[in-house]
Amino acid sequence: MTSTSAAVGQLSATQWLVCAIAALGFAFDIYELLMLPLIIKPAIAALSQPLIQAAIAGGATPADAAAAWAPGGREYVQWARTLFFVPAITGGLFGLLGGYLTDLFGRRRVLTFSILLYAFSAFAAGFAMTLQQLLVLRCLVFIGVCVEFVAAVAWLAELFREPKQREAVLGYTQAFSSVGGLMVGGVYVLIAGPLALSLPMIYGGHEAWRYLLMSGVVPALPLIIIRPFLPESPVWAEKKAAGQLKRPSIMQLFSPELARTTILTTLVFASSYGLAFGAIQQLPQILGGPKGHASIVATAKAAQDKAVAAAAAADAPAPDARQLRIAAANATEGAVAKVTIWQEIGGLVGRFLLAVLAVRIVSRRLLMRIFQIPSVIFVPLMFWWISTSLTDAGTLGLVKAGAFVAGVLVVAQFSFWGNYIPRVFPVHLRGTGESFAANIGGRVIGTAAAWFTLTFAASTPPSPEKIAVVAACVAGIYGVLGALLTHWLPEPPAQDAD
Repeated sequence: MTSTSAAVGQLSATQWLVCAIAALGFAFDIYELLMLPLIIKPAIAALSQPLIQAAIAGGATPADAAAAWAPGGREYVQWARTLFFVPAITGGLFGLLGGYLTDLFGRRRVLTFSILLYAFSAFAAGFAMTLQQLLVLRCLVFIGVCVEFVAAVAWLAELFREPKQREAVLGYTQAFSSVGGLMVGGVYVLIAGPLALSLPMIYGGHEAWRYLLMSGVVPALPLIIIRPFLPESPVWAEKKAAGQLKRPSIMQLFSPELARTTILTTLVFASSYGLAFGAIQQLPQILGGPKGHASIVATAKAAQDKAVAAAAAADAPAPDARQLRIAAANATEGAVAKVTIWQEIGGLVGRFLLAVLAVRIVSRRLLMRIFQIPSVIFVPLMFWWISTSLTDAGTLGLVKAGAFVAGVLVVAQFSFWGNYIPRVFPVHLRGTGESFAANIGGRVIGTAAAWFTLTFAASTPPSPEKIAVVAACVAGIYGVLGALLTHWLPEPPAQDAD
């Protein structure tokens, strides 16, 4: 589809369309994944109310029933772990199947249906009435996201065959993942603030977390229109037409030729995700809530006072407990989202920096270590410091700066894998190999870091300081193991596997 002499700036209209769809998919992959840390507290608070009433009806005291579902309480921790980890496992396992289907039925077809799956599942999640419904729909979202990443990377790697062009296209389109992170933070700030009362009510309320979930339908809309114009991977299609495409098999990943590559890419991929999910993605749990960062707690209290004052000025009834809870939650979520925005700005910088370096640095191990080694040192130290600084309202600016640096160092590692993996697996196993490393390594072993952090940090009453300390330890363990294993990570062959 492209000549080997083509430059990145000489793309055809179809190639630009391909890049745009891939970038949109990458952006909303992260948009969907980063929703959960932002909405988990208000979602559990809203959907647990019937369960609290049932517990009271069953004989529990109102105080005990409420405490069990408060952040850090027994039921809250159990559901927080479930919502973080079960969708990741489900997405990882079905994503592995999706990689196999990508090799079997083609990149474009699987890419399209995976985006449609996660977009419409995300929209439906905004109407969840129970925690079980939210869990099922988040599992469907993760399945779509996990499959989309694999299909999109294989698709781009085979559409753009000239090495420097391919590295640049993969690097810059994946950078839009961090644009998705910026979008989710920015959209949540708007939804929880200026737009909070102007959107249609859902189940009688204006709960920002529901609107944020529903906004995930956006990438499906242009895709429905332009899908007929998207080309299939010419490499895959030519081999399929000529009858030269070998049937994919997961077991082939552990053949003598590929076992080392499969195992090491899976484990080092897991370390990158462990740094993110074990620590960075726990910032909303640490900073928000009644015992979170002093500055954010003050913001929530001011929002409640403002709601009371507004009602008094309008000679209206004083806000009830639910309205005050929603006002405080929206203010907290908006303040935490602003921290997340700084993290994603850092991620965007890191991804673009990696895209620039990827076409200049031959050694893939060296490219990885430029981001990996500093992250192993910085992230644990940052979270250890946060654990000592939550009561000082003046430190929130430093937290934002730390989130920015952590984003540069950790999020850039995610883009590394999109550039590396297509070069070390043959065409008939490219989707399957990517899927095993990304989904078993990243989505299952990597996101298990969130489960470890929340499990070992569980306490009554909840302690944000403890979450921060445990996050520092979990990030350190994952980071050190990944840095050690990178020493044996295979360099891609001079000639791409085909």
